[in-house]
Amino acid sequence: MQREALIGQLEEIAPPDGAEPYDAGRIGLIIEGREEIGRICCALDATPKVIDETVQAGADLLVVHHTPLWNPITTVDGPTASLLRAVLSAELNIYVMHTNFDHAPDGINTGLASLLSLTDPEPMSLGLVGTVTLSLSEMVDRLNAGPVRIYGTLDRLERLAVVGGGGFDPCLLAEAKKMGADVFLSSEMKHSVARAAPLPCIESTHYALEAPGMQALAERMNWTYIPDQPELSIFPSL
Repeated sequence: MQREALIGQLEEIAPPDGAEPYDAGRIGLIIEGREEIGRICCALDATPKVIDETVQAGADLLVVHHTPLWNPITTVDGPTASLLRAVLSAELNIYVMHTNFDHAPDGINTGLASLLSLTDPEPMSLGLVGTVTLSLSEMVDRLNAGPVRIYGTLDRLERLAVVGGGGFDPCLLAEAKKMGADVFLSSEMKHSVARAAPLPCIESTHYALEAPGMQALAERMNWTYIPDQPELSIFPSL
């Protein structure tokens, strides 16, 4: 398939106009490679491991959630030079769908809700609220990211709000509470937000909450998904 035709399909999945303003210039085709697209790989991040496996697989396009080129480039050296050398020498295309995929109907949060077997989903301005069908321990096992942190007391867990990525925003917490959520699941909690949260919060990792959506997309599109979970160790207290 020609690259432009495929980009049209990707924009139907995650329309660019659904992205947050700060994503301007950071989504879509961020690195241009060969025009004919055959094999496609997919991952959450374009890490060196993911790039290497994509190239080894003979793929023409890598679809990721997070751009590897977040800041403007004024000097090409170090890790940036290594990444660009590997990508450009292989004529690999890299396509990013970030906050536009967060807001998409079958995007990041739908994939997370499906992993956790939530039913009766109701969309929020970002994320969704669904009915819990698993125990907390079963949901934690499915996230496969080790222990979670719980802020507040879990007296009831029937309706769960989920926001993939760093979604502990006071406005989202208030929205979830108003929609009847008992608990809020996201990542990257701030101390001040935890103190003022109107409902109990469960904190997992950014990767654990967003990777399921990209994996679900890869399975739906018959792409090759490449996992690359960050290494995480827990040091227990004595």
